Amino acid sequence: MNLLPPQPSLVVSYLRVGRLLYWSLIIFLLESWFYWQKLQAVLLDNSHLGWIFFWVWCFLFSFLHIFLVVADGWSRFQNYKRAKDQFFLHGFHPRIADRYIVSKCQRMAAIEAAAELGLKNEIEAHYIARGVKWYHFVPYFMSNDFWFGFRRKFWSRTFLEPHYTPRYDFHQLQNSSLAL
Repeated sequence: MNLLPPQPSLVVSYLRVGRLLYWSLIIFLLESWFYWQKLQAVLLDNSHLGWIFFWVWCFLFSFLHIFLVVADGWSRFQNYKRAKDQFFLHGFHPRIADRYIVSKCQRMAAIEAAAELGLKNEIEAHYIARGVKWYHFVPYFMSNDFWFGFRRKFWSRTFLEPHYTPRYDFHQLQNSSLAL
């Protein structure tokens, strides 16, 4: 049995997988608070209806994104658990890595899963060979399909990824491999 690198706790993995998302979550929380303050001020001043609608729109846009970011983070964690099981079973394989190439957040989930199994160099080299750049933040499907927001696949893969129960307890595997 191969020795596993030290395995972080699930909380640490969860935060690593969605680190970009959770930074944006903080921003959306701050924006929502700011827009709420502005909305309250224009409501108390009996301001022009246009300003009220403007601040309502800003607040709702920002507030809705809080929930979208949380759902996206949950979905990326499901991707991470699935990718980790697949990499553990099959080692690094380009077909597994390609399943997660679509967006920066999915790539981060796969890279984190691979890194925890000692395969980070292979997956990063593969993504570089496939033309992925560090600044490719916008998911590829958004630039290829103008109507992506109306596609069921977008909503199910981005925000509604089903719960995935890992096949392996990597902490237990790490402890048993250390005992050998």
